[in-house]
Amino acid sequence: MRKLAIAVSFLIMLIGAGLPDRSAAQTAEPQVAELDEIVVLARRSGAPMWTVTRGDSTLILVGAITGIPRDLAWRPDDLEAAAARSNQILSPQEGRVSVSDIFRIIWRARTIGMMPQGQTTADYLTPDYQARLEAIMADERNQDWRTESLLLVGFQLMQDKAGYRAGRSGDDAMDVIRRAARRARVPVRPVGTVRGDELVESLITAPQTTHVPCVEAAIVAAEQGPDSARIRAEDWRALRVADVVASPIDRALNQCWPWGDPEIAPQLRQQWAAAIETALVSPGVIMGVAPIRLLAEEGGVLDGLEARGFEVVGPEWK
Repeated sequence: MRKLAIAVSFLIMLIGAGLPDRSAAQTAEPQVAELDEIVVLARRSGAPMWTVTRGDSTLILVGAITGIPRDLAWRPDDLEAAAARSNQILSPQEGRVSVSDIFRIIWRARTIGMMPQGQTTADYLTPDYQARLEAIMADERNQDWRTESLLLVGFQLMQDKAGYRAGRSGDDAMDVIRRAARRARVPVRPVGTVRGDELVESLITAPQTTHVPCVEAAIVAAEQGPDSARIRAEDWRALRVADVVASPIDRALNQCWPWGDPEIAPQLRQQWAAAIETALVSPGVIMGVAPIRLLAEEGGVLDGLEARGFEVVGPEWK
């Protein structure tokens, strides 16, 4: 039950991660700054970023990852300074979560966190993947993982075996840019919203088969060992964008809830596409921060901009 409580807390954190920071002033006057200065600062930070310009509109897209090791050296102060000089910030979706949504998660914790009675991971995974999972979990004294939800098994594999420490890591680009906006009173516009009741409903009603791709991808990440997360972060800092997107952890995150949910994921991607279209007709410098895989995946945001004839300036992403 302790492990289940931890897992439910992790799910609540994921749902609430996009909640808006109401301490930031959303009505402040845009700051005027030289574009070149903003771009130089952002690039100097070491975070992967791309610029797209149309007329008097310039969009800076920063590719972020979560789970950055605390001791990874990069220059977040420069990114913070660049964000503070932007006219507007595009941030990820808000999760409109109510107290009743959280209580519903807690009330249905067993449904979300456990297999249907009498079933185990072996009922859903192929013999090959089950054998690989058995090998990874061979040193576990507690065998409860066999009857836990495949979704939670996937998250635990990434956290405990692949070194992915979401929520317990150093500042990532999203943290830095949000902090800069709050301090400099730069207007922040979430690209969209996702209703908490929809998120919770998807957690409660999704059959275990929905989470099989998540566990399979998480097994691959876990097999790489705890250094997998550090290698991914170092690739991010070195602007090896394609390697980050192809990393076992990012592949797993793309398969796991919510990005792997067949109903929620298209909604998230469509909201980003619409927000970017709006940004490119808005005068001034707009900085957007998004998961790097959303930007650089095949058929993602950057491919879409390039296909429409825009000049996308930044590191190679494919």
